[in-house]
Amino acid sequence: MIAVSCACAWAQGTNPKASASEYAAHGEMKDASLGAENLGHSLLTAKSAILVRDFLVVEVALYPKDPRMKVRMEQFRLRINGSKGTVSPQTLGLVIASLKYPDWSGHPTAEVGGSLGNAGVVLGRPVPVERFPGDNRPAEQRGPAPPRAPEDNSGVEKSAPEPVEYVINHLALPECDDVHSPASGYLFFPFQSKLKSIKTLDLIYEGPLGTATLRLP
Repeated sequence: MIAVSCACAWAQGTNPKASASEYAAHGEMKDASLGAENLGHSLLTAKSAILVRDFLVVEVALYPKDPRMKVRMEQFRLRINGSKGTVSPQTLGLVIASLKYPDWSGHPTAEVGGSLGNAGVVLGRPVPVERFPGDNRPAEQRGPAPPRAPEDNSGVEKSAPEPVEYVINHLALPECDDVHSPASGYLFFPFQSKLKSIKTLDLIYEGPLGTATLRLP
């Protein structure tokens, strides 16, 4: 990985490609090159892809011409279908909450009732999870415990999945005041509609490095 030398917080970002031109969309600004790629509702990690249903995930990469640059998520906006308004990246805390707690925000669902013997069955109902130790929401709001996967008796030790908060914080675009090398990472723009509703998607950058508008495929 190309090291990002900066005074930034938790985020480390993704691994920048060799140049901005290797991204699906790219352009030149006054003091940097910019590359970007639309990943839809998918968050790509080294081991898997995570569904991020409430957001559009866009990977961005900045290549400074000057040896120093300042990077902030707020420098980026997204224009969907040519709208006059634009969407700003969501805070990482809300992105993490959306992934950790399936019932964090309402989503349209279809419930199908039925019966199995003397027991009632409901299919399609979202199962809330405990948001904090001692969550005292009524038990009926939490739904039944999800079925357990069969136990693995193969004797092969499997690594535990990384906590979602670590993944988000680690791969998000690092916010830095003094970057000395290319920096890249994910931005999360609120979007709960279907991807097929998107006709055009423009990423807008406005910051100390210049301005740019990239049409994302």
